[in-house]
Formats: sequence, C-alpha cells, structure tokens
Amino acid sequence: MARIGIIGSAGRMGQAIARVVDASEHDLAGGIDQGDDPAALAVKSDVLVDFSAPSALAANLSAARSAGIAIAIGTTGLEAEHHALIDEAANAIPILQTGNTSLGVTLLAHLVREAASRLGDDWDIEIVETHHRMKVDAPSGTALLLGQAAADGRAIDLAQNSERGRDGITGKRATGAIGFAALRGGTVAGDHTVHFLGQNERLALSHLAEDRTIFARGAVKAAEWLIGRPAGRYTMPQVLGL
Repeated sequence: MARIGIIGSAGRMGQAIARVVDASEHDLAGGIDQGDDPAALAVKSDVLVDFSAPSALAANLSAARSAGIAIAIGTTGLEAEHHALIDEAANAIPILQTGNTSLGVTLLAHLVREAASRLGDDWDIEIVETHHRMKVDAPSGTALLLGQAAADGRAIDLAQNSERGRDGITGKRATGAIGFAALRGGTVAGDHTVHFLGQNERLALSHLAEDRTIFARGAVKAAEWLIGRPAGRYTMPQVLGL
C-alpha cells in the first residue's frame, strides 16, 4: 500500500487519478493545485504524481527531492530546460516522465519504433492526433512521444527531421521527415494514428482513448512501480518490461 500525492488534483487528470487511487489498495495522501505548496504534500506521500503545468515543475521536483520520494510526471508541453531539470533531479530520486501514461500507448510506441526501424526512409511517417477543444498544447505529448519512437527506430534526431504546421506553398515533403498534424474539437480524450506511407501501400498504427481513466490507471501503476527504485530517470516501457 502506498500513499500517493497528486499535483494538479483539480484538473481532469487529477480527478481521474484520485478516483483510481480511491478504488485501489493505495491511500490518497492529498492533492494540491496552483498556489499550493508541493513540499507540504510531499512529506505526507510515498510518491507524487504530477499532472500540473511546466511552470510548476521546478518546485515539484524540489519538493520530491527534499522529501526523498519518487515522482511520476505526466505534464505535457515540457521544453528542453524542463528536461534538464528532470535529468538533474534524477541523480537524487527516481523519476518517471512520459507524454502518455496509457499502457496501450506505451505498447503502441514500441510497435512504432519497431516498424520505423524495419521500413526505409522511402516510407513517409505522418502522425495525426485529435484532442478535445480545451487542450492548450500541440502537438500533443503523446504525438511527440510517438514521433520520438519513430526517430529512435530510424536513429535520427526528431528535432532536425520533423515537419509541423504546413500551410501555403511548402514545397515537397522532405525525405525521411516525420510529419505532425493536430486536430482540436469536442470532448475527444485522445486519438493518435501513426501512418507509414510507402509505394502503393500504407500501414497505420492507432490508439483511441475512450476515457481518461486509462491514463489514470497507467499513472497509478507507474507511481507504484517507482517506489523503492534507485535514483534515475525511468520510462513507461520499463514499467511494462519492454
């Protein structure tokens, strides 16, 4: 049994995680939101689950380090400076950071990496994601996670080989590029499809999220898996043993 603290508890994901914790063998240590002190929550918890905002990351990592506990980070929209903070904190505590806590998406990323490694760059890769109208970042963290999986499969740098926001006369598609397209509307929890488009044939790998509970279950599984691990930076595939 673990005491799980939720950062961003008033948000959609925070509420879903709280419901999953309440229905599990674990205890809800509490939750905080913007303006609250993460250190006060950390001292009551065995592990923190963070679905807040990039601007809160530094304080949340500091609180986890001071309390000597693990933290699972599902916040999206992170930039290079945020990942540098995570890398530094991972020298002291166990941290899992991911753009998607769904177990299905974790397996999808594994399949995307495998497909990309076996299909040459004459197969174009396009990632299409759809989310609810309230989502503020694009491409989604999951789309970027899948793009990174494809880039890893091809042993290329994603930042140098991605195409986003096509508009106007863009010229022909760059060979080997990974394209992203984002759709926003309605109440879609999250749909992602990775298209591999070759000469006279296409392959599509998809994941459709019907309810945020799938992400909450994965977040709780990741949190419980982290407890007792050595300091370091971990990923969802490790949780599944991939």
